[in-house]
Amino acid sequence: MQTRSPNLENKRVLVTGADGFIGSHLVEHLLDLGAQVRALSLYNSFNDWGWLEVAPRLDEITVITGDIRDPHFCQELVKDVDIVFHLAALIAIPYSYRAPDSYVDTNIKGTLNLCQAARESGVQKFIQTSTSEVYGTARYVPIDEDHPLTPQSPYSATKIGADAIALSFYHAFQLPVVIARPFNTYGPRQSARAVIPTVVLQLASGLEEISLGDTNTTRDFTFVHDTCRGFLSIAALNGGTGEVFNIGSNEEISIGDLARLIGEIMGKQIRVRVDEVRLRPEKSEVLRLRCANEKLLCATGFRPETSLRDGLTETVRWFSQDSNLKRYKGQLYNV
Repeated sequence: MQTRSPNLENKRVLVTGADGFIGSHLVEHLLDLGAQVRALSLYNSFNDWGWLEVAPRLDEITVITGDIRDPHFCQELVKDVDIVFHLAALIAIPYSYRAPDSYVDTNIKGTLNLCQAARESGVQKFIQTSTSEVYGTARYVPIDEDHPLTPQSPYSATKIGADAIALSFYHAFQLPVVIARPFNTYGPRQSARAVIPTVVLQLASGLEEISLGDTNTTRDFTFVHDTCRGFLSIAALNGGTGEVFNIGSNEEISIGDLARLIGEIMGKQIRVRVDEVRLRPEKSEVLRLRCANEKLLCATGFRPETSLRDGLTETVRWFSQDSNLKRYKGQLYNV
């Protein structure tokens, strides 16, 4: 079955969080499909647009700087938009232990602001970005969309809340909401706080012993271009409003085995040291994630195309370029 391609020619599309890892890649995919892209970048006094700065077709993107925590700004942001891809969020799990109130403001209240604006603007589809973290440690695998939700971190709690806010606008006000729930996405431009860049950057700096958190946990990794294809397949779906769709591979790997695979790709023998600072609180660690992806496959024909080895090879190649390495402080652990 072939993945259904969305007809986005000249569609007015808003991507929040467009300056981030997944968002910047999604913007590029949308441009390739002929969409008119409005890209939200978090306001800052440096006028820095994050990863949009390296977009090869930046002159074709309407970049708007602002903050989804402001409801009045959101009204202007969503005006005359056909489709919203809502990716803007605070996502670093360790930092959510330090600053949970910030996560409530951005992830829950920010989503509320956008839903209210989208309702008033009459958008055709509102795609809310969720996360596999909302499931918590798998009670069964693979994890389907009916799996119970367990808020094991302040971050995951606010994403459960954000999803619930979005779905409430579907039930109460018929806002055409669909929940896209990616599992662990990786690839070029990812934040150094994520495990794959953490391993690559430590090895690239010449370390033979790398520091990680719990290496026994398992994750279901999806290459960023496949995650974007998953988003686009949801955009192409006739129906599906009020529903949740997982985006993942239905394969899992332990963090320890993942680190060894990256070392193999980089031609390095590695030793792993468990760093206490990188461990989550005991009851907060999500021990196992593996995606059941049949629902999206049956609805749209979507399935990931990039193997983990191929995706990691491309990711390593990107991070190994000096022009990209200098953007990171690989020697520092940043929550």
